[in-house]
Amino acid sequence: MPLLFVFVDGVGAGSRDEDVNPLARCEFLLSRFADGSGAPLPRGGRAALADARMGVPGRPQSATGQATLLTGENAPRAIGRHLVGYPDAALRELISRRSLFRELAEEGRAATFANAYPIAYLRALGLPCDGDPEPAFASVRRRPRRSATTVAFAAGGARFRTWDDARASRGLTPDITGARAARLSAGIPQRSPASAADILLRIAEGHDLTLFEFFETDEAGHARSMERALDALGRVDAFLRALLAGLPEGWSLVVASDHGNVEDLSIRNHTLAPVPVLAFGPAAEEVGEVRDLTHVAALLRRFALPGPGGGR
Repeated sequence: MPLLFVFVDGVGAGSRDEDVNPLARCEFLLSRFADGSGAPLPRGGRAALADARMGVPGRPQSATGQATLLTGENAPRAIGRHLVGYPDAALRELISRRSLFRELAEEGRAATFANAYPIAYLRALGLPCDGDPEPAFASVRRRPRRSATTVAFAAGGARFRTWDDARASRGLTPDITGARAARLSAGIPQRSPASAADILLRIAEGHDLTLFEFFETDEAGHARSMERALDALGRVDAFLRALLAGLPEGWSLVVASDHGNVEDLSIRNHTLAPVPVLAFGPAAEEVGEVRDLTHVAALLRRFALPGPGGGR
């Protein structure tokens, strides 16, 4: 049965202080707190808190946290530190070798990444795609760098989705609604979170694993903006609730983050907080085994791969 993995960047389990924690102002699905509390989840969902530090000193960071989520390896321990931003050569090698997407491909399983990218961006990364680069990106001189999710998905050899796919409702922009792309005159329809959820559910049909990445929560945390945080959290919450409303029987949905940030707007940096991991459908029965970020990939493997203990 299909498994959907929604990765939400920069969300930790903090205090219930409404002055600094936007998650304490509303009952979002991701409103989980350091004491383990949080509102009951719909459709039999269950939650766990995962340690993002994984025994390595320092503040958890995006490159190593995401690498761990998508490989199951303790990435900061493997390279000796938490790595901010984009993977370096050593981390790219680890991700490519241990990527969950590569493992699925080698097992003959079907996996996809629902995020749609500009053709110019994919070409700049050396990733093959059809079509002409978008005029809005023609003058961009700085070469982009591959994120951990991009490296992990590329290791599986599957096709990346482009803005053409987003225009045709075969892919999603990372902001869910398409508002950012509209500001670049991309010609992508703006959608409600519910409409975006319908598209993701259609994308997931016929795939063992479908990934969607949302990063505006992390941006809001770095900006220390309560307004931006509530907007981003409200948007992803509406999206997740619509996914759950349409989630077919037997399908699983897993939601997880890579490090804390938006739950404490008193600081600009990432936090040391554990991160929430939510699971719905059959995966909910096993989310209690998640203790740190390495266990998230193990949970995904059990429900995306066939065989004993695979949840199928």
